[in-house]
Amino acid sequence: MVSIRQISPELEEKCRTELNEVPSRIPEDLAALKQWLAKQPHLNPRTDDQFLVGFLRGCKYSLEKTKEKLDSFYTVKTAIPEFFENRDPTDAKLQEYMMLGVNLPLPHTMGPAGPRIVLVRMGSYDPSKYSIVDIMKVCYMITDLQLIHDDTTIIAGHMVLVDLRGMGLSTLSQMSPTLIKKMTSVIEAFPSRTKGIHFVNPSTGFDALFKMFHGFLSKKIQERIQVHDSFEALHKVIPRSYLPEEYGGQGGALVSIIEDCKNELVAHREFFLEDARYRNDERKRPGRPKTAGTLFGVEGSFRSLEFD
Repeated sequence: MVSIRQISPELEEKCRTELNEVPSRIPEDLAALKQWLAKQPHLNPRTDDQFLVGFLRGCKYSLEKTKEKLDSFYTVKTAIPEFFENRDPTDAKLQEYMMLGVNLPLPHTMGPAGPRIVLVRMGSYDPSKYSIVDIMKVCYMITDLQLIHDDTTIIAGHMVLVDLRGMGLSTLSQMSPTLIKKMTSVIEAFPSRTKGIHFVNPSTGFDALFKMFHGFLSKKIQERIQVHDSFEALHKVIPRSYLPEEYGGQGGALVSIIEDCKNELVAHREFFLEDARYRNDERKRPGRPKTAGTLFGVEGSFRSLEFD
């Protein structure tokens, strides 16, 4: 018997019409995926139904794409230990990073089957004091938890709201080409769909940031980028009811959202400690091993990101 959460009728309809989900076929799809995983000598993945169905949904039930995505997911987790190791959410330093509130999934989705809004506050930390690597570690802890527990993000996708207020060139100075490639590789490996990217409060560093990442993005996602010079303009696209009070909205205060996010991470401490067990053994991979050196060399051009 398959063990996955019941979802709302609205999300069920989205699964059926957009993700090719056939409920009666889910047990068969999961069985085929588990059979394949068992034959991969280098993989040591989670195999619980809820986790795997998230990948099937994220890949629109293409079994071959799901296999590739799962392999990539554990490959990047193994190859980038600075992002994915030592993730105890009760660690004092990590909690300090959490309280900066750089990456925040907002509590209200955009309608019953609408995407989750993720607020990214690029200027909320001092780059002379904090490392962007540790910032990203906390960001990916949140993303990992969404993969397991947030059906809306997997099924309906997410809308990214990037607040550039307070961001300067010193923030960009931490972003080497190799680091950017690692970050984009992680994005590619997660089974989520980006429905749009909205920039607000463009600062002096915006042009540099945009040029830095623009080449990584597919034409499809480039067409979904919008820059708003005021909250009034933003509210025409993302209604006030979904946004925090600090953004002219009615969706609660940032301090409460940050605290709730931190508490959610701490509540799932065992999940993060257990997750460290699930990594690749590249020595056992058929063919050429995929290591940090082979994946993140800076030679050549970067591959464009694809978004559904």
